Amino acid sequence: MAQLWGGRFTKATDQAVYDFNASILFDKRLLAQDIEGSRAHVRMLAKQQILTEEERDRILEGLDGIEKDVRDGSLCITSAYEDVHSFVEANLIDRIGETGKKLHTGRSRNDQVALDMRLYVREAVCRTDALVTDLLKVLNGKMAEHIHTVMPGFTHLQKAQPVTLAHHLGAYFEMFRRDRERLGDILERMNYCPLGAGALAGTTYPLDRAYTASLLHFAGPTRNSMDSVSDRDYVIEFLSALSLIMMHLSRFSEEIIIWNSNEYRFIELDDAFSTGSSIMPQKKNPDIAELVRGKTGRVYGALTALLTTMKGLPLAYNKDMQEDKEGTFDAIDTVQACLAMFTGMLDTASFNAPVMEQSARGGFINATDVADYLVEHGAAFRDAHRISGQLVLACIDRGITLDELSLEDYRKESPLFGEDIYEAISLKNCVEKRLTEGAPGPEAMKASVRQNEAYLEANPSLTISE
Repeated sequence: MAQLWGGRFTKATDQAVYDFNASILFDKRLLAQDIEGSRAHVRMLAKQQILTEEERDRILEGLDGIEKDVRDGSLCITSAYEDVHSFVEANLIDRIGETGKKLHTGRSRNDQVALDMRLYVREAVCRTDALVTDLLKVLNGKMAEHIHTVMPGFTHLQKAQPVTLAHHLGAYFEMFRRDRERLGDILERMNYCPLGAGALAGTTYPLDRAYTASLLHFAGPTRNSMDSVSDRDYVIEFLSALSLIMMHLSRFSEEIIIWNSNEYRFIELDDAFSTGSSIMPQKKNPDIAELVRGKTGRVYGALTALLTTMKGLPLAYNKDMQEDKEGTFDAIDTVQACLAMFTGMLDTASFNAPVMEQSARGGFINATDVADYLVEHGAAFRDAHRISGQLVLACIDRGITLDELSLEDYRKESPLFGEDIYEAISLKNCVEKRLTEGAPGPEAMKASVRQNEAYLEANPSLTISE
């Protein structure tokens, strides 16, 4: 068993206890971050004359060799090691001898793992942001294509008022834009280096923490050594942001599933992003959307699990915090896969504009415009609302739409109605006269698309400043 702490103990750890305690099977994912942090640490030690330049160079050469050999498969990370940190250190000592034992000078596994996890999450934040940005570009492209595609807007899953597909998709653009803003906030807040905090109380070695932070492209060192090793807020914040991304993807997926049904036929999914049935040859199933919807729960689970793990921990580090990794790794993998699949599905999908418009003609979604017409001609809104409702009831009784009522029928309810009522309640006019900022009118939506383009150009995907 390769471990870093045997001096205090008089007998070997029970194998079952060792296996239960070990984290190598999942924290091996942090190898690149562990080596990156070790390089920065040893460079700082040499700068502070804690190590000689020769010792620094030998350690760096050894670390480079380990990373290369793992990458090409000639060196395997196995369960013979307790964790990724002991794997790197043990192999370094095997390769360069006694000098390798000096790597850990002025460092604890507590601040080491805190650094590794912070580096990993920082990279994951940037990668996730890039995927959300890709989705926003596809969304805005679809918006530009469908500024004039009329469809019913819904509340309570009932037809409410006419909108356009561009307007509907624009709502999701705003959701995912907020997701990007949250990711940016997280990156800014978490971008501080815990290395040098030691186990919890710093170290007596004359470390230059600011120099280490600069080598790793952090904004600076963390401010309190106890908080440095016990903080997982940034992981929880990231899991919260991932959960919101999944919530938005899930809502969108639910609508795509509904729109893909035979009853709606609003959307046609590309064959590459659909599957069939093993028994029913006519089926074309929206499995990608359903899986995205289903995988949302596992991301929520990771957030809830870590919140629960952290809620009762005293300062500073506790072994419970090892539980931050598996759920976080799974959540990151899940969200990034869902974003990539969903973006591809949406990009290749086509929308059935005639069916959408025909659907908008049912459900009396221009009833509000009847009321607005009366208000424009002098009626109080509450009276106009009542009259419009009575006209809808009359249409239901006769099985017709508001467009099919005669002018005489209208005037029975109010003398304010004139021939222009039919133009006022046409779907085209119902949409086009809604010109306030954020509304579905074509001019408002064209402005929205332009604003989205400007936002995407001014806000490229997150990167780590060097």
